[in-house]
Amino acid sequence: KEQYYSEQHSSLINKAYQTLLNPLSRGLYLLELNGVEPAQETDCDADSVFLTEIMEINEKLAEPKNEDMLEEIETLIKVKQEELTKEVTAAFERDDLQEAKKLLAKMKYFANLEDKLKNKKIPS
Repeated sequence: KEQYYSEQHSSLINKAYQTLLNPLSRGLYLLELNGVEPAQETDCDADSVFLTEIMEINEKLAEPKNEDMLEEIETLIKVKQEELTKEVTAAFERDDLQEAKKLLAKMKYFANLEDKLKNKKIPS
C-alpha cells in the first residue's frame, strides 16, 4: 500500500515538474488557477500581422527540406518564444490575465510551429 502511494505521489510530482518547466504549460496552468479559460483556436482575435507571420513560416516549412532555411526558422521560433515568455511573465506580474491569455494563444502557435519543424528535421 505504501509503495502504491509513493508511486502515485511520484507520478504527480513528475507531472507538476513538467507543467512548470515549460513556459506555455506553466502560463496555461496559472490562467487555470485564476479561473481564466485559455483562448480557443476559434478565438482568432490575433492581429493580422501576427497571423501573416505564422502563415509565412508555415509556408516555408511546407517547402522542400533546406537545412539553412530550417536553421533560420528554428532561430526565429526560439527568439519569438523568448520574447513572448518575457511578455507573458510581465503580464502575470501586473495581474493582466487577459493580456496573458492573448500572449499564451500566440505561444501555442509557435509551439505548433516548433513541432512541425522538429518533424521536418527528423530524417525520413
